[in-house]
Amino acid sequence: MIKHKEQRVGVLVDVANMYHSAKNLYKKNVNFSEVLKEAVAGRKLIRATAYAIKTEGGTEMNFFEALSQQGFEVKMKDLQIFAGGAKKADWDVGISIDAIKLSEKLDVIVLVSGDGDYLPLMNYIQNTKGCLVEVMGFRRTTSSKLIEESDDFVDLGENKKFLLR
Repeated sequence: MIKHKEQRVGVLVDVANMYHSAKNLYKKNVNFSEVLKEAVAGRKLIRATAYAIKTEGGTEMNFFEALSQQGFEVKMKDLQIFAGGAKKADWDVGISIDAIKLSEKLDVIVLVSGDGDYLPLMNYIQNTKGCLVEVMGFRRTTSSKLIEESDDFVDLGENKKFLLR
């Protein structure tokens, strides 16, 4: 896919999805600074948002601060713990709403997630809003339909620069 410097880009990162994929596949952390650089690819960055989950202990606040210093707006929500002990933490709806709102002002949305739940969102933005949707994720944990229907896919597992020790 041709990427040109005049394209207005928004980068939306599903932090939990990327964190768990990198941990499970490589026992490493994601280098979000390199991910952002690759996502922008010399184009006009309009917005970069990292969607994160706060745990009970709050030990991840330094990590959130680091994301902010790398150029991300960090949106946080609390981990939900239900009476039976089940835990829920996802930003699917929040990311989707932001993507739809931003698609009015952007040429490209880069979705950093492997979650196949974003397929209807991607199709809507591509077909209704005329906005390109690029996906960045680890091929082994990214929905094959998401890869297939994206305008471009970057496999974060192909290059060690996307991983930290």
